[in-house]
Amino acid sequence: MAKKSVKINPLTREHPILTVMVPCYNSAEYMERCIKTLLPERERIEILLVDDGSTDATASIADAYEIKYPGIVKAIHKTNGGHGDAINSGLANAHGEYFKVVDSDDWFDEKAFHEILDQLIKFYKEGTGLDMMISNFVYYKLGAKHHQVMRYKNAFPKERVFGWNDKIHLKNYQYVLMHSIIYRTQILRDCNLRLPKHTFYVDNIYMYQPLPLVKKMYYMDVNLYQYLIGRDDQSVNERTMIKRIDQQIRVNKLMMDIYSKCRNLPENLDQYMVHYFNMMMTVASEMLMLGGEKIHLEKKQELWNYLKREYPALYRKIKYTFLGMGMNLPGPMGRHIAIIGYRICQKIFGFN
Repeated sequence: MAKKSVKINPLTREHPILTVMVPCYNSAEYMERCIKTLLPERERIEILLVDDGSTDATASIADAYEIKYPGIVKAIHKTNGGHGDAINSGLANAHGEYFKVVDSDDWFDEKAFHEILDQLIKFYKEGTGLDMMISNFVYYKLGAKHHQVMRYKNAFPKERVFGWNDKIHLKNYQYVLMHSIIYRTQILRDCNLRLPKHTFYVDNIYMYQPLPLVKKMYYMDVNLYQYLIGRDDQSVNERTMIKRIDQQIRVNKLMMDIYSKCRNLPENLDQYMVHYFNMMMTVASEMLMLGGEKIHLEKKQELWNYLKREYPALYRKIKYTFLGMGMNLPGPMGRHIAIIGYRICQKIFGFN
């Protein structure tokens, strides 16, 4: 019997291959650099500039680009709801087959972007049904002479579509982040993604929640996303993370709930989701230890107690890992050792 062909919709201006949404909040100073790296591919994508209740010139800049590039750039204005709520608005307005978020202070490598779009279009026309495209990203740290690249070339199968049952060799320091991925838009909708308002660090939920629906992946060894770090007002600035630690804790608890609802995951996927969550617990614990006040140490203990009480199976999976044990070394000396380990990793990998 002949294999039945799958009918796909043609790629048009109303149905482009990719929606790129840019969440903007008081981004007037730097958002145009981001937008300009997208515009060379404007005939193949749509660009959504989501103004999240800005009080500077962000809204007028977005409107100016919509006027200049009608049908390509769309300015969306909303009351302030935070980064996650801006993504929710972008997803609700997306027409692209695939969906990508780029923060307004980050940007794309234009050559890599062109190559990725070529590959996405090829897969789409072949009816491959790709769920997630993965590429490298660059930690572009202000003032640094060299910029750390997060590569996956030895982690994933090369130059072929693969799934969770294939051999995957992610090292302990390798994580697939929001910067690394392009999701098929319908995957995000099918998992009922709805990011919480007024909460930072929801990019972790954005990456995490759709994973159980991902069946087909492809990795391209190109450095697409240029991730700027080092600005004092960034959410990943260490002092800012300590100040906003309650939001980090909230995200961790939401991720506990997401994992608890997963059933019959492929072994590789289950291991990765546990490993990623372990990293999130490590980050929260480190920030609380760096905070150093009694209230911080109490919140750290409360977080681990909450995990143990509400999600005992997940607790058992991470409690006796290297990271889990490292975050729970007893006394001031244990905290000191954990912080030294964090500082060493920070120096090696260049994050924050």
